[in-house]
Amino acid sequence: MTTNRRSLLAGAAGLALTAGTARAQQESVTIGWTGPLSGGAALYGKNTLTGLEMAAKEINDAGGLDVGGKKVKINVVALDDKYSPSEAAVNAKRLRAQYKAPVVFCPHSGGNFAMQAFNEQDGFVVAAYTSVPQMTERGNKLTLRIPPSFAGYVTPFIKVTMERFGKKLGMGGADHDYAKAWAALIAPAWKTAGGTVVAENPMSYNKDTDFYSGVSRITAASPDVMFVGGASEPTALVVRQARELGFQGGFIVMDQAKLDEMAAVLGGYQMLEGSIGTLPIVFDSRPGPKDFVARFRKIYSKDPGSESSLNYSALNAVADAMRLAGTTADAAAIHAKLSDAFKGLPQSRNPSVIGGVDPRGGSNAQLLVATVKDGKIVPIDAATGALQN
Repeated sequence: MTTNRRSLLAGAAGLALTAGTARAQQESVTIGWTGPLSGGAALYGKNTLTGLEMAAKEINDAGGLDVGGKKVKINVVALDDKYSPSEAAVNAKRLRAQYKAPVVFCPHSGGNFAMQAFNEQDGFVVAAYTSVPQMTERGNKLTLRIPPSFAGYVTPFIKVTMERFGKKLGMGGADHDYAKAWAALIAPAWKTAGGTVVAENPMSYNKDTDFYSGVSRITAASPDVMFVGGASEPTALVVRQARELGFQGGFIVMDQAKLDEMAAVLGGYQMLEGSIGTLPIVFDSRPGPKDFVARFRKIYSKDPGSESSLNYSALNAVADAMRLAGTTADAAAIHAKLSDAFKGLPQSRNPSVIGGVDPRGGSNAQLLVATVKDGKIVPIDAATGALQN
């Protein structure tokens, strides 16, 4: 064999070894997501997923995660569950068995509760995008509740609407598990505050598009305030139907629906006059949210919702928890580092301004509340119910 021939073979072998080493060093971890990508809640599901995808892309573009001296790429695998708890459970089993996902995100309480039946045994963290307080009160040691508990919204929601419109409440929320949990808390709280519930008629927000029959049963009882809520699009249609039937009172809007997304469906905030809900992130004046909104608009040419920002913050924290734990596989170790990870995130990677996780796995994200007054979004002090200038 000639010297040149041996040199070429040696060079090729060296290149192959280098390529193999690079492939070995560039490992990957799958982050699972199960949620609605079809049906009435499809936009809601996609908004949560977009936050994860944005965070993953930024982390990967920066070279990936540094875990135990290795660079790790994040792959987000999303499966449609059509907002069905049973489908979410099936998807989670698949994400864990087929993709070895150590964390599975889900944007509905029914799916998260279903996963809690087996996630500890199967070894993955349930990253729950739901504000149902029971999510972290059941003792599951591998759960992260991303938004704040909705229990904190009840008092300011009732105070503001009852003072402005009156004491008769019509219950017209959705019929899925999350909405039922909201209804079970707000109806008795309304009565405790001195009001009466004059109608109760939950509706299938994720299946129906015509809400005339359901809403007319509520408006026939002449409520001063209506409780509504599911995904933003169908919730907006319920509000429109109520206005078309002559309802002139206020709306208590469950936190799953977002006032700005509803306004986009309704052509503005006029039909939402007197509504109270969570503060849209585009009206949040803090530096982290403002920076996130600007970057999101540049990438997607639209405004982000809190679904995107909260899930963006959460995946950044999960990634940093993996780095701190030195593992992408040990769910318990990752979960144990989540609070430290949130605390260490810079504002640019934590637009939801989550400063930690309590011992039960609930984030300490701040309650941000707003009402529609004179056709404009007005922030409210969640502690006092007072309008902010």
